[in-house]
Amino acid sequence: MPNFLSGLSIKLMATIIVVILTVEVVIFLPSMANFRASWLEDRLRVGVVAARVLDAVPDVMALPSALTDRLLISAGADAIVYRREGQSQLIERDGTKPPENVVAADMRRRDFATLMTGAINTLLSDGSRTLRIVGDGDMSDSLVELLMPERPLRRDLLDYSRNFFIISFIIAAITAVVLYGVVSVLFIAPIRRVTQNLIGFRQAPENATLIISPSTRRDEIGIAERELAAMETDLFSMLRQRRHLADLGLAVAKINHDLRNTLTSAQLLSDQVATLDDPKVQRLAPRLVTTLDKAIGFAQSVLDYGRESAMPPNPTPTNLGTLLDDAAFDASLVGHPTISFTNQTPAALVLNIDADQFGRIFTNLFKNAREALEASAGKTASPAVMAEVRPDDSGLFITITDNGPGLPPRARDNLFVAFEGSARSGGTGLGLAIARELTEAHGGTLNLVEQVQGTRFEIFLPASLKLP
Repeated sequence: MPNFLSGLSIKLMATIIVVILTVEVVIFLPSMANFRASWLEDRLRVGVVAARVLDAVPDVMALPSALTDRLLISAGADAIVYRREGQSQLIERDGTKPPENVVAADMRRRDFATLMTGAINTLLSDGSRTLRIVGDGDMSDSLVELLMPERPLRRDLLDYSRNFFIISFIIAAITAVVLYGVVSVLFIAPIRRVTQNLIGFRQAPENATLIISPSTRRDEIGIAERELAAMETDLFSMLRQRRHLADLGLAVAKINHDLRNTLTSAQLLSDQVATLDDPKVQRLAPRLVTTLDKAIGFAQSVLDYGRESAMPPNPTPTNLGTLLDDAAFDASLVGHPTISFTNQTPAALVLNIDADQFGRIFTNLFKNAREALEASAGKTASPAVMAEVRPDDSGLFITITDNGPGLPPRARDNLFVAFEGSARSGGTGLGLAIARELTEAHGGTLNLVEQVQGTRFEIFLPASLKLP
């Protein structure tokens, strides 16, 4: 199981905090712009009050310095300018020098881009500049301007930003903890339970007590638990069955091995008996030899099937026409006195297949066709076996066809079933079962194609196995 730092829990909590902080950053930018705008408006309102005082005083009179200082201090400004009807009035502190680095803040422009740009500009500055705040007065065609240091605004903006992020982090942490608690109960804990069960069951799949007990949840986790329980139950049953079959198969293999040795000895004795001159012995000996040959062949087939390798195919570029000719030769079709063999495969067709495994497939099919035609000797005119290849957009079809009597009903019903699908007396039916397994290992299929006369097997291989 993953530890705390690499599990879903910490990842979930970190994700929640990051998402919330990201949202807070998106909210912070316009909030910071509004805070700066409000701060400037507060200073501008004091300037408007000072402008009223200036407007109320006759032009011939001068404001007392104590009053002007109070107005400037309350606004936090060094100078206030009031403009109306083309006239300007100025109040400033004594000894005020003309500013060198002035940045304008025109409060008559309230669009989002201007406010955002101004807030970011102030936040990134060093606070040494002078602000020139411009805004409308309380009368028509009046204008108020304030000159003040930028440092107080930047200081308040930094304090606001710090408080904003502290509060945001606290909210994010509380939200993450609450959500984690809820999600942990609803999702994390069930997922950890399923994960622990998977690890435990994989280590001991034959322990029935490790099969997960599904909950009654109706969501995806509940479905996953029920499907996992069903899968583990099926796997447990299958492993137990296979273990029993493996034990039984080992016993059968030993019995077959001893039986084969016994039958071989009996075959040697039958060969000696067949040399006697007694007419009854001469009449019965061939049947005895044939029966023993069938018994030995059956025992050998069972041993071969039990030793069948489960190795995956080892594909190599293989000429299909040559492989079919070799398989027909191994199946005693080439040069057969009564059965003709035709290979209509293009000479240049090359497939990326396991030559040994497909050689066994074709040999089994050719052997079955030969035995069927030999069994119907005299009943089939011009017995023949033919191999054809038919390309298709989806792949390649390889057909093995004979014009014999066809498969009996019992063989059709149990086709490709080991020990059940044999078409001849004494057969095991292992040839077709092995042929289908080897074909499916290459991603293909092996099927019987229905036709009026004879037997036709069709192998389909995906187009990816064909080499240019």
